[in-house]
Amino acid sequence: MTWFRNLLTTSSIKSKTLINPYPKFIFTSLTHFSSESAATTTETSKSPYTPTYSGLEPTKPNEKPRVVVLGTGWAASRLMKGINTDIYDVVCVSPRNHMVFTPLLASTCVGTLEFRSVAEPIGRIQPAISKAPGSYFFLANCKGVDAENHMIHCETVTESLDTLNPWKFKVSYDKLIIASGAEASTFGIHGVKDHAIFLREVAHAQEIRRKLLLNLMLSDVPGITEDEKRRLLHCVVIGGGPTGVEFSGELSDFILKDVHERYAHVKDYIHVTLIEANEILSSFDVRLRDYATKQLTKSGVRLVRGIVKDVQPQKIILNDGTEVPYGLLVWSTGVGPSSFVKATEFPKSPGGRIGVDEWLRVPSVQDVYSIGDCCGFLESTGKPVLPALAQVAERQGKYLAHLLNKIGKNGGGRANSAEDMELGGPFVYRHLGSMATVGRYKALVDLRQSKDAKGVSIAGFSSWFIWRSAYLTRVVSWRNRFYVAVNWATTFVFGRDISRI
Repeated sequence: MTWFRNLLTTSSIKSKTLINPYPKFIFTSLTHFSSESAATTTETSKSPYTPTYSGLEPTKPNEKPRVVVLGTGWAASRLMKGINTDIYDVVCVSPRNHMVFTPLLASTCVGTLEFRSVAEPIGRIQPAISKAPGSYFFLANCKGVDAENHMIHCETVTESLDTLNPWKFKVSYDKLIIASGAEASTFGIHGVKDHAIFLREVAHAQEIRRKLLLNLMLSDVPGITEDEKRRLLHCVVIGGGPTGVEFSGELSDFILKDVHERYAHVKDYIHVTLIEANEILSSFDVRLRDYATKQLTKSGVRLVRGIVKDVQPQKIILNDGTEVPYGLLVWSTGVGPSSFVKATEFPKSPGGRIGVDEWLRVPSVQDVYSIGDCCGFLESTGKPVLPALAQVAERQGKYLAHLLNKIGKNGGGRANSAEDMELGGPFVYRHLGSMATVGRYKALVDLRQSKDAKGVSIAGFSSWFIWRSAYLTRVVSWRNRFYVAVNWATTFVFGRDISRI
């Protein structure tokens, strides 16, 4: 029976080894929100194997220091792409597992591009998150930062599923990068969040597409009154910035080329209204603004100057009392600080963003940095708050990745170890220019460094070609460049896909 005793001994050793195959990540002490799980946790606490830390514990001396990144936007993605994973472990915490190439998001609403063409998985941007034993991606929201103990408090994202309750856990960090982005500005106007659709995420574009196609099909049903048909097919865009103008241009293209051909019974009822409080594309050259106005008007977009006072389920009310019925309402009036940023106790820059110094550090605490739309220079730096643009966020992510790599190589990667370290030159932003498409193979390219500076500004078909070429080269991966190029070619030859999926 010697062989039987050996078998039992081997099985016992293996079972002990497999109690926790990931020693740095403790699973069993995550705190569940339900009372039932609380009782289970109490029972589990009696076990000799119960850990004393819920989540990722602080790194040990024999482990790589840990960089925790909050967000998967332009700034966070560029940082993770440039971070040296031979020096650091990378942990990303975000409610989405992909980056969105926002300049092309408007094209997905009308079928010019497929949704996956503008989304890049974080695991492709930074492969270490999928492969390295000390790097992770957590689908969660950060609920608080304990800067004194170098720890963040998180809660998992469950997409409001009734069958799943969110879990709370903690993640310790050596360096924390807050790149959680911003939220769409509603200016406190009643009804915006309930009835309008923003255009910042792939889910927003999908919702816009579904509602647009639904309204087109409903308007063709027998018995619909003329007034109801006009309301259903009235698309209203609030905000005359680049996003609002580009969406209006894409929508007018869709109407002229596809709706008129495939929804011939209702083609005379559908129209687009763009409402802006001041001038459209206010950051562009005056000549370009006039050109955009002329092109949009020629495409059938009605331009209205006004301020929205109230948003109701089927109409909006302007400050002069004008009522505007709508079937689709898209809100694109800029961004402001998120509720998470407002809740943090860090010093704020003008406008309510997290305040940073010239090296993008949050100066009131150790080892915390902030980049992207959620941060701005403190007044004490003497620098203006940078605009919430993709190129600003991308440049900050690239700069901070280089800075952290330098700190890590010089032995400052651990918590509280880079206080007196020489950091080199501060972050300096130089504006490369602005671009926007207005539909019908026309676009604007403004290469001035500032609104009041002199420089090259062109419009027309050549600008449209430059716009497409520039964005095709800026798409994150070759995979998505291929998708975008194929989508553009397919749309040009066969028209847009109008399936409501």
